[in-house]
Amino acid sequence: MGRNTRKRSKSRGGKVIAAAAALMLGAGGLVVVNVYASAHETSGGNTVKRSSPGGTGQASASNASTIGCPDVGSRLQQVPGQARAEVDKQLALLDSQISEAYQRLRSSTRAIQQDSDFADNAIMGPLKDKRVATLDRIALAIGRAGDRPRGLESLAACTLRAAGNQSDVGNGPVAADFVDITTVRPNVTAPRVSRKASRGAFTTQCGVNEDKLYNTDNVIVAPGVDNGAHHTHDYVGNQANDAFADNDDFAGGETTCRNQGDKSSYYWPVLRLQDGTEEFDAEQQGGGAEGNTGKILTASEVTLDYVGNANSKVVAMPKFLRIITGDAKAFTNGTANANAAWSCTGFEDRQVTDKYPVCPEGSSLVRTSTFQSCWDGRNTDSANHRAHVAFADPKTGACPRGFKAIPQLVQRLVYDVDAPSLNDDGRSSPFYAVDGFPEQMHQPITDHGDFVNVFDERLMNRMVKCINTGRRCR
Repeated sequence: MGRNTRKRSKSRGGKVIAAAAALMLGAGGLVVVNVYASAHETSGGNTVKRSSPGGTGQASASNASTIGCPDVGSRLQQVPGQARAEVDKQLALLDSQISEAYQRLRSSTRAIQQDSDFADNAIMGPLKDKRVATLDRIALAIGRAGDRPRGLESLAACTLRAAGNQSDVGNGPVAADFVDITTVRPNVTAPRVSRKASRGAFTTQCGVNEDKLYNTDNVIVAPGVDNGAHHTHDYVGNQANDAFADNDDFAGGETTCRNQGDKSSYYWPVLRLQDGTEEFDAEQQGGGAEGNTGKILTASEVTLDYVGNANSKVVAMPKFLRIITGDAKAFTNGTANANAAWSCTGFEDRQVTDKYPVCPEGSSLVRTSTFQSCWDGRNTDSANHRAHVAFADPKTGACPRGFKAIPQLVQRLVYDVDAPSLNDDGRSSPFYAVDGFPEQMHQPITDHGDFVNVFDERLMNRMVKCINTGRRCR
């Protein structure tokens, strides 16, 4: 089994769920859950999303709850370059504070039942105090290099939020988080294609992480911070990626891609079978210590395609462009940046976002991440890691004003995994779940992908030419 491989200094050398109850193997043991006592239902075959846990009501601490906090990073539109490192460090600290508070919430069930004020006094109050101090440090760091932001203190308070179908003991998923893919109506559409469209495609082959390179860092969101992701990532392409990698490290790194001109880094949260397996990270932060447990599954197939724009030709991506698609905190943040797409082979004309699909016999699980395909023409990253790129209009393919169309990365991961189901003896086969921040409770809507462009100029130009002339190239 691979290890949490990272270098720490710049001097580094299918079946259908068909019963009313199922047994879940959660972090706290076997938990009985009710499949039909759920806000998840289907209407005419389409998945109906449950209400977002971002509502204003305070959840009863004695019921299944999670912790929802305002996402500070997404609010920071302007951060001076001199302040970026300190701000990233403090944003990562906010994530650690939420993780620690959530773990205490999970371990305090009895105290909460005995004292209705325990959660507020012992968990939520101290969490707010820590966030106030951290937000003040963020404001100070920005103020030293520019205008000090106002109103950050309003983002300090967090709430206990009802966690939907989650049990009081486990941290997800449960049977109601799965849907039979055959009951979902086709829902995948494509934009209208104009005569100016770029119709070609370029495919890069980078393996499936056969070398089992894992770590719990996120060099885009939390550079220089150990365990900045609070969950484990798979990596293909560039092998130098960890929290401390800079552009020089990426440029000099080895790559698993067949074409050595592609040293890009492609990474995503691992998928695990919740079968009780103790992986190498069973006792580590980011792994079992933060609720990410079970056997790590390696994709049987990874497809990395770059496609064109339905409305125009594309231009080359700048080297070291960083893109995040989806939202690792969508369960508490809401769906504004959610981009999860789950499906099954043979049924990829239908996708679900807030459910895990149950695939029929002979069909495999599919995770698809579609990356932003419009670039502001100037920046390789931005303060909130989103503003420098955008999605094209879903109907016309047009980029927002001031943005240029670039090749769009479409990442497709296939897993040969048996779907959870009830066996004849009434016991359930294990659930699978995506790794995530502990308070996100392994919800499928939190799936996401990360990309750092390290194509050499010659290969990038070849990609652009192939796409713009309507050819398919490798």
